[in-house]
Amino acid sequence: MALFGADIHTMDDLYLHTLQDIYYAEKQIEKALPKMIDKATAPALKSGFEMHLEETRGQIGRLEQVFSLLGEKPKAVTCPAIDGIIKEANEIAGDIDDKGVMDAALAAAAQAVEHYEITRYGTLIAWSKELGRTECADLFALTLEEEKATDLKLSKLAENRLNHAA
Repeated sequence: MALFGADIHTMDDLYLHTLQDIYYAEKQIEKALPKMIDKATAPALKSGFEMHLEETRGQIGRLEQVFSLLGEKPKAVTCPAIDGIIKEANEIAGDIDDKGVMDAALAAAAQAVEHYEITRYGTLIAWSKELGRTECADLFALTLEEEKATDLKLSKLAENRLNHAA
């Protein structure tokens, strides 16, 4: 069983594939966040999701800049990992009646998304440096810092409020 499509032969191919993967992931996150905002009841969680939706849109813009720097048109390739994370979050959230438990579940689901993004952006930064694409690495680093900050905010919110309320 091949891990990647037959069109990946070089590091440049792998780099572009991973860029297309995270582009797809960010677009899916952009679609999922409004649903999470609607389901969240804790004001701090709801506003955090709203803020991250705006950040996500900026991150998509940065990815489009990277595509441009590479002379490529923005293109997404299906990312089964983010699809699975979002599907699991939707399934769990659909089964919870208690608002406090719902908020704790939403925060946990959001952290799963953040952790996936953190791994992808860390990899793309390393590969950008290896391939001499420092301008791309700098754009990815901005996004990585936002993702880490969001993860930290979610941890603090869950530990200080949401988990106790649930």
